[in-house]
Amino acid sequence: MWRLKNGDVEVSELREGGQLVATELRIPLSDRMDLAREVVEEGAALAAAAEVRLVDPQLGRALSANDAGAVADQFLRTARYAGEMMGVSEAVAASYAAPPEGMPTGLKVLLVIGGGFFLLYLLVDKLLSQMGG
Repeated sequence: MWRLKNGDVEVSELREGGQLVATELRIPLSDRMDLAREVVEEGAALAAAAEVRLVDPQLGRALSANDAGAVADQFLRTARYAGEMMGVSEAVAASYAAPPEGMPTGLKVLLVIGGGFFLLYLLVDKLLSQMGG
């Protein structure tokens, strides 16, 4: 764990084929972007001191401390998507919308179509009974 002013960062090794290829920095998904900005700024300073690159795989490029805003924006989009579409409750809890009241639109359409066929059946039955009688 790497403790920063705005929260904790999980630090782990990223290996491919048994080879250490990178150090991974993970922060929890949320609607607070302060930690994302701080990680980029502090990570860029550490990377410069160690003469390595800080890379954001979502943006697909190396980062500097000046990229904190772009990373934070992408982080927020990811957190919102995780919260709204994927149901990750810890991502952005405030983004959940209240469930709609009443019947879903698709069910209403099916009921109207079914009702129309039922009325058509009654009409045809009535006409056939008049013609046969």
